[in-house]
Amino acid sequence: MQSARDILRRVFGHADFRGMQAPVIAELLAGRSAMAVLPTGGGKSLCYQIPAMIRPGLGLVVSPLIALMADQVEGLKQSGVAAERLDSTTDPDARQDIWRRIDAGALDLLYMSPEALGQSAMRDRLSRAQLALIAIDEAHCVSQWGHDFRPDYRNLGRLAEVFPDTPRLAVTATADARTRADIRAELRLQDAAEFVDSFARPELALAAERKSGSGRKRVEELVLARPGRSGVIYAGSREGTEKLAQSLTASGAPALAYHAGLDKDVRARRLEQFLEADAAVMVATIAFGMGVDKPDVRYVIHADPPASIEAYWQEIGRAGRDGDPAEGITLYGASDMAWAMRRIDAREAPQEVRMAQLRKVRQLYAMLDGVSCRAAAVRRYFGEEGAAPCGACDICLSPPETEDASVAAQKALAAAHRLGGRTGRGRLVDHLLGKTKDVSEAEAALSTWGVGTELSPAAWRQLIDGLLFEGLLKEDPNDGRPLIGLGDAEAVKAVWRGDRTVGVRKMVDTRSGRPRKSRPGKAAESLSGEAQTLFETLRAWRLEEARAQHVPPYVIFHDATLAAIAEARPRSTADLAAISGVGEGKLARYGEAVLKAVRGG
Repeated sequence: MQSARDILRRVFGHADFRGMQAPVIAELLAGRSAMAVLPTGGGKSLCYQIPAMIRPGLGLVVSPLIALMADQVEGLKQSGVAAERLDSTTDPDARQDIWRRIDAGALDLLYMSPEALGQSAMRDRLSRAQLALIAIDEAHCVSQWGHDFRPDYRNLGRLAEVFPDTPRLAVTATADARTRADIRAELRLQDAAEFVDSFARPELALAAERKSGSGRKRVEELVLARPGRSGVIYAGSREGTEKLAQSLTASGAPALAYHAGLDKDVRARRLEQFLEADAAVMVATIAFGMGVDKPDVRYVIHADPPASIEAYWQEIGRAGRDGDPAEGITLYGASDMAWAMRRIDAREAPQEVRMAQLRKVRQLYAMLDGVSCRAAAVRRYFGEEGAAPCGACDICLSPPETEDASVAAQKALAAAHRLGGRTGRGRLVDHLLGKTKDVSEAEAALSTWGVGTELSPAAWRQLIDGLLFEGLLKEDPNDGRPLIGLGDAEAVKAVWRGDRTVGVRKMVDTRSGRPRKSRPGKAAESLSGEAQTLFETLRAWRLEEARAQHVPPYVIFHDATLAAIAEARPRSTADLAAISGVGEGKLARYGEAVLKAVRGG
């Protein structure tokens, strides 16, 4: 490691390693394979470049884009490192010279595409060289559960057979637990050490807002309010980038359009303009960004939302790579989500893959339209525990108007618990609504069956998405048929006790089209003044009892039962027993307390 630090200082000019760079490098120097998930701007490339310069032999780097390879190789050459790339643009004479240098042991790093390594002749040729290590950059591309699946990456698992004694490193900036498991399986890294750094980017101030129309005017306002700063704007289509760049230019902003449909020389020229300018605005599709290491990007704006939280974090992360304050702003709307889901449904992909991608879309919009700290929510999504509010995002600075969904959340959590984590999202909603098809006697007898009729199916799905995102519920992948179970035990208990409030943005009840009011339920709406007062007294008693038992309040009595008690004002246990929802067990357990509350109310 001392040699590694010497190279870090001498070649790359850094005083010391950051984050998990040091333990990843140590693992490779020891000749062991690893997987590393390090945030954008976290110096992933050094994790394999430095060991390749220390270990004997050639460091082989697999990279998905020619532009990305060219950028990294040029950067290494600028630092005096012997590095080259082999791709479709390499002319025969240069190719021959590269192989000569490899045979002579005069090359430290060689960059290649996964398509090139898919050729048996190329693997055979490399097998005759001494390899220091194999690094698979942007390793999330190997996973069909990830946000940027590349089929050719699947073939890279063969490298374990061709180079059994060569340490391999899979590295990416964004991968949730399921994607990480898929990467390990496909690349045959099941026994390798896994390093997952914090996804915290304290320099980024995140914001999201609902669109008005196409959102183009709002993008113009945001850009013009940030003069003299470099920024990236992501649009969902090539046409969208052109139109937005034109309107920004007309407004006086130094905007350039970038997408895969442009001539490669035009793209290269515009990229060079952007990288060299102190203040420039690149309006691009997702074809732009991977490997573009402009440190002083001060903002990233999504004119159209990204495809997933992984894509969001990777794209937003292109701002503030120098560690100075930067912004990530996303515009979104219901039509964007519908369009994303239609596009996924139209893809030719296995059903389980499409279901996973649809779930990622829902999770993204649950975060964008949520009411909790955005940065902490993203970190929880990637499995990071103990993520505190950032204090800098729009939610932290100006909390949105919300409604208390704690009772509904208690019902959903209790239902997931009663069902034992053995059902999916749709079945959980049906259970809460009492509409489960072919329901068994055992399920119908559960206290949570049919307790959620006050919400529409859409509202329940929105709430469940939010609970999943908050870590109160979790999904077991279950080979593509996800099952819903309870999440963080302490957090769930806090909701059940009433110590933690679950808030949601004011929802629209899709059955009426009007904002849904927060209310106890239909049964309590028609109560008279005295009955309403008693009803609230009974609810207060129920909450206190629930907290003492660490159970959801409705498990004791439903609102409808309390409303019926308030209306009837029973005088005896016989009167109380006649009310729907008061069985023998509850009569024996709570009868006296309820009658006392009635007499006192």
